[in-house]
Amino acid sequence: MDEKQIALDIIKKTVTENPIVLYMKGTPQFPQCGFSGRAAQVLKACGVTKFVAVNVLEDAGAWNYLKFYADFPTFPQLYLKGELIGGSDIMMSMYEQGELQKLIADATAQ
Repeated sequence: MDEKQIALDIIKKTVTENPIVLYMKGTPQFPQCGFSGRAAQVLKACGVTKFVAVNVLEDAGAWNYLKFYADFPTFPQLYLKGELIGGSDIMMSMYEQGELQKLIADATAQ
């Protein structure tokens, strides 16, 4: 198996086995770009206390191949139950309309 396929398999496993995954530059505590920081803040505003944050600056597989996984070229990327929601602008818009809160509630419901 080549590097790309291994990375895509890891990405798929990560987003399907965790209800909320945010691929971002940096960490929620120390974001390395404004968009990633805003994405983490939107999740916090939605009441999310537990989610998987993948720092793409330290994960070469995610950095190089996430754009192929969902055909979305930029970071951050939010996944709920394996489905790409979008980046920080999309997250902010959905949050302001109350849509993101509903999707998060659905994703985290047992």
